Amino acid sequence: MSQSDILFDYKHIWHPYSSITNPLSCYSVISAKGVYLKLKNGKNIIDGMSSWWSTIHGYNHPILNKSLKKQIRKMSHVMFGGITHPSAILLCKKLIKLTPEKLDCVFLSDSGSIAIEVAIKMLIQYWESLGQNRIKILTIRNSYHGDTFGAMSISDPNNSMHKIYHRFLPKNLFANAPSSDFHQQWNANDIISFQKIIEKNAFKIAGVILEPIVQGVGGMRFYHPIFLKKVEELCKYHSIPLVFDEIATGFGRTGKFFAFQHANVIPDILCLGKAMTGGTITLAATLTSRDIANTISNSNTRCFMHGPTYMGNPLACAVANANIKILEKNEWKKQVINIEKELCKSLLPLIDHSRVIDVRVLGAIGVVECKQQVNLELIQKFFVKNGVWIRPFKKLIYIVPPYIISINNLKTLINVIKKSLNENNLFI
Repeated sequence: MSQSDILFDYKHIWHPYSSITNPLSCYSVISAKGVYLKLKNGKNIIDGMSSWWSTIHGYNHPILNKSLKKQIRKMSHVMFGGITHPSAILLCKKLIKLTPEKLDCVFLSDSGSIAIEVAIKMLIQYWESLGQNRIKILTIRNSYHGDTFGAMSISDPNNSMHKIYHRFLPKNLFANAPSSDFHQQWNANDIISFQKIIEKNAFKIAGVILEPIVQGVGGMRFYHPIFLKKVEELCKYHSIPLVFDEIATGFGRTGKFFAFQHANVIPDILCLGKAMTGGTITLAATLTSRDIANTISNSNTRCFMHGPTYMGNPLACAVANANIKILEKNEWKKQVINIEKELCKSLLPLIDHSRVIDVRVLGAIGVVECKQQVNLELIQKFFVKNGVWIRPFKKLIYIVPPYIISINNLKTLINVIKKSLNENNLFI
């Protein structure tokens, strides 16, 4: 990649959550293997982000690569309207087997945000099919569900990155987020706000949508499993469908295959994405119950009104099948346990640092919450100079490394985080 290419990127290409006139620096990656990203200058840096939670088995995994090559020799894509193919059928069989028995109807899409849009449309069309005009969604504050408009409407209107758009969005219902930490004692008062809203608006609410256990972009908080149990009980009592957004947490990240398993609860709709293909190609899924699927399908429209062009993409489905096959060997369990142990041993002590408010660990997730906001430009440069790739936001420095990471590489990530806390110029 030439210097002119870098300059072109700087002037013409918009990157996520960045400015076109004053963009953040971008680091040219020319290849990736295992847990390493190779930069243009030949330097290898350790990826602590799994490319935003997705590359759980590392880069250039031979089994995943083989599945892609095998599929592309047959076909890379074919429309899903009026056509099916073996890779999609096998994937849906696997997803139904992996998830609770209740979830036996699958809608494939091409990104996590679209999986959420699909869930919202399912809820609205479900109640429309029953002759009820229910369009309100209930969720909790500090939530984040994606960047498309329906997903933005159920992300916290005051604390999310999307507040600039909220005058254009549907007004949904937001209960207080639970204050009880995952590892602490349950506070019964945490359910009061949610209970009051659901009881007051029971006949307006189309569904409840939550990120189970882990609130991601809304603050990287891990809340108590009993909150999910109480929510499930209230949803059942009021006959309101419960939707879980497992796009970030699914496929083992929290130490359970799905985060909702920490609470032993079962949703009516489940959204999956990110790690489903092992970080190779975009794919998502929305699973729902037979009751919801049949109710929608037996309505006046007699069909569900959604159909992405790349729905059921054969290439994506094939590599998702290979990814799940790797996960079915259950090596991820030991890998995540080892990561969690090291995070508890080496990351948690940073709680005593004068710059730190809190340190949180769950499964293969480690979070350092600072008292000051990071200077993203400078801290990113610092991390790359010290051989790691970590992408903080606001006051949070967090890592979600590939499951295959060695303890030594994980220690390097943690040590560089510790080192960054001592650099005054990295914080605003």
